[in-house]
Amino acid sequence: MNKNDPMFAISPLDGRYQEKINDFGLIFSEFGLMKYRLLVEVKFFLALSSVGILPGKLSKKEIGYLESLAENFSAQDFEKIKTLERVTNHDVKAVEYFLKEKMAENKMKSTVEYVHLGRTSEDINNLAHAFALRDGLQILSAKYREVENAIAELAQKNKKTSMLALTHGQPASPTTFGWEMNVFSNRLKKGLKMLEKFELAVKLNGATGGDSALYAAYPKVAWRKFSNDLITSFNKSEVGLKFANNPFTTQIEPHDTYRELFDIIRGLNLVLIDFNQDIWSYISRGVIVQIPKAGEVGSSAMPQKVNPINFENSEGNLGLANSLCEFFGRKLTISRLQRDLSDSTVERNFGLVFGHSKVALTYILMGLGRINVDEMEMRKELGDHWEVVSEAYQVILRSAGVPEGYELLKEFTRGKVVDKEAMHSFIDQIAEKHNVSKEIIIRLKKITPENYIGNRNF
Repeated sequence: MNKNDPMFAISPLDGRYQEKINDFGLIFSEFGLMKYRLLVEVKFFLALSSVGILPGKLSKKEIGYLESLAENFSAQDFEKIKTLERVTNHDVKAVEYFLKEKMAENKMKSTVEYVHLGRTSEDINNLAHAFALRDGLQILSAKYREVENAIAELAQKNKKTSMLALTHGQPASPTTFGWEMNVFSNRLKKGLKMLEKFELAVKLNGATGGDSALYAAYPKVAWRKFSNDLITSFNKSEVGLKFANNPFTTQIEPHDTYRELFDIIRGLNLVLIDFNQDIWSYISRGVIVQIPKAGEVGSSAMPQKVNPINFENSEGNLGLANSLCEFFGRKLTISRLQRDLSDSTVERNFGLVFGHSKVALTYILMGLGRINVDEMEMRKELGDHWEVVSEAYQVILRSAGVPEGYELLKEFTRGKVVDKEAMHSFIDQIAEKHNVSKEIIIRLKKITPENYIGNRNF
């Protein structure tokens, strides 16, 4: 047996759900981290060349070779770095040595000592993680948008579908199913806008934050401007996560923006947990029905069951992702003195948030593809609860000068299920007792649980 087979995976992300998240493998894996580290080392080296630090000028061929090396990082390159790491016991140094070896093989030996010049590992690592987060967010954001679009479409389709609302679990003033879905759609849109505008703080300023070694060796170079210019150059694309240089750091960037980023993701996921639970409740009430799938089993004991498993699975994965989001924010913003290394192993788990979130989003889409709104059941629910129009009645009666309009309705309806005949009989009694105009009586009797929905346009 192959112990690396997905069936032996400890995490379901690498086993059961692997096909749903395999696009994250090239980004958040060990391979991905090495790839991004090499990319940062190459970009830094080329930036040194542009400010005249290197002995001589790099040729177009040499620049092209280095760019190609970073862009076409291979499994063989990764294995070579891991071989070097077994000697160095330091993964970033292994990347540095790998790049130097490749440059020497390409007749660039005279410049190899400028690789990683004046840098600390965290200069490379924080930027590598930033590139991974940028690429990962492009995939995840697209999935969030897909879900938001599906919910918005459901909202539009049911814009005029009246539905009994429940507040505190009790029948309340009616709503529309489209309105309820539109609320979720708008909440997601706000979170996605926050992601689109977000800037991640990164650093490139040496072992304890002041670029001391580079200022000592090259005092005439404005190294803070150099770092800012290089980091800004990474934002050439109009789309995707933006990087912002933070010149005021210890050895590590303080990671406050990690907390902010994962808080945005956590917020989006909380909206979707709320959504899953509401859909689950609608299915339980019978106002949403699930479409059975041929051959599928809902329960090992009860043949009739069609369980809302897609929404339940999504809820569980969102909860897992959010527990990590909260932990990242709490853990990574704290580091002893100039730094401690406990952040390094934690940052390697960023992909788990993305993986569990994407699995959750995938299951929501699957679930939405297998439900129908039961308008007949919604109308039946409304017809069984005429007491829910008492809010409208008491306001109209009070505005018509009927004393204690609220109290009269409270006495008649509180804790009771009331039908149409009873409500209309109540109106007639009040009208006779308080001399209510015919116009008000007509207006009251025109109100039904189905049409009492206020302004639900969106």
